[in-house]
Amino acid sequence: MTAAAAPGSPASPVSLRLPAVHALLDEAACAPLLAEYGREQTVAALRGLLDATRARLLAGAAEDTTPPALLDALGRRLRAANASRLRAVYNLTGTVLHTNLGRALLPDVAVQAVIEALQWPMNLEWDIETGARGDRDTLVEQQLRELTGAEAVTIVNNNAAAVLLMLNALASGREVIVSRGELVEIGGAFRIPDIMNRAGARLREVGATNRTHFKDYAEHAGADTALLMKVHASNYAITGFTKEVSVAELAPLARERGIPLAVDLGSGTLVDLERWGLPHETTVKETIAAGADLVTFSGDKLLGGPQCGIIAGRADLIAAIKKNPLKRALRVSKLTLAALEPVLNLYRAPDLLPERLTTLRLLTRPAGAMKALAESLLAPLQEALGAAYTVTAEATSSQIGSGALPVDRLPSHGLAIRAAGGVKGNPLGVLERRLRGLARPVIGRIADDTLWLDLRCLEDGQREDFAAQFEQLNLNDGKNA
Repeated sequence: MTAAAAPGSPASPVSLRLPAVHALLDEAACAPLLAEYGREQTVAALRGLLDATRARLLAGAAEDTTPPALLDALGRRLRAANASRLRAVYNLTGTVLHTNLGRALLPDVAVQAVIEALQWPMNLEWDIETGARGDRDTLVEQQLRELTGAEAVTIVNNNAAAVLLMLNALASGREVIVSRGELVEIGGAFRIPDIMNRAGARLREVGATNRTHFKDYAEHAGADTALLMKVHASNYAITGFTKEVSVAELAPLARERGIPLAVDLGSGTLVDLERWGLPHETTVKETIAAGADLVTFSGDKLLGGPQCGIIAGRADLIAAIKKNPLKRALRVSKLTLAALEPVLNLYRAPDLLPERLTTLRLLTRPAGAMKALAESLLAPLQEALGAAYTVTAEATSSQIGSGALPVDRLPSHGLAIRAAGGVKGNPLGVLERRLRGLARPVIGRIADDTLWLDLRCLEDGQREDFAAQFEQLNLNDGKNA
């Protein structure tokens, strides 16, 4: 080890003498790094490492500047620079469709379809029967027509894009009537009035925040009205002295005035969830049967597929939407369609959905399964955390998430962690950071002076790998401040 100058004193030339770049590159231990990361990247990282080391030596730090130590540090630097920023995590928040954690998990059939699409050319816009150019929407159109009762469909990259495209294609420069109680804001400050403005449509608010009547629509629906629009109440519920006009009530007015009725359904469920004991959420098919001319919805929420936005409804309106130049800008890739098609096929056997569709399996998981899992993890987690925390297995409640059924809760079970003393500062915050710092980060939630790990989204087959990380939660290593 080369001696460094004392802090505050001039560094001697010897203290700053580091191995040359070419000499370190010629070391046998550097060969694997060159083979994996390439010469250009390795040289750049090595120069950056030597500059940083030299700066620390000048500041008076004691550094091991031998070639083995420097090359070991170089390897760590290269691995960190090339590590994926998109990482798998354990979602123990209690929110199944967590927008910040990627929403729906794809079933195995969809994963395999995406892998094949990544490795092979696909008939994305090629009609194999005719040998002519095709339309990528046709790859999933038949399934969606069966499942929704729509005459036609088109697919874009998310539901916000579906709303934007629909409004721009059908209502640019004209009015769209929406109830004041449905002017929602969802995640990322996406607001219906803002997206309507960007689409070039003029918003006509009717009714009051809590009560809107049929006459409010009827009085304002005129020659300049391009659409009557209803919007799913995402992430909130208005209760008490309330009134809204249903799709079935509005449909006759829309037909009488010759104005299309559009519904932004958001969550996009394709089956009645009540058959599995879940709260009812209006399906796309119910909405179209009630008289909606167009319905927009997500593929990655209750549908349980990849991120996309689907517009389903009247064939003439879909044809007009597909002619809009924005359609090309918002279209989906072959990977989205590769994942969506097998998910839609699962719905053709609805009795098997809880076994095969990951989202529905997690939503219908019995609380007893989570309780048994919590009890099996209680002792090893308590042992890992020591006396600084107390861990108990307790009942809790999950939510569906992503704006679906915002006030409904699902009975669940999890691990409740509370501070017992001995950790400096904010003990739950310390532990929450430690959990996020694991090899596979664990994401829980803090509420009521408790760190909750809701086990709804931790399946039995993941238990061993999850528990194996507990030994990394050593809070007695001086890093708990």
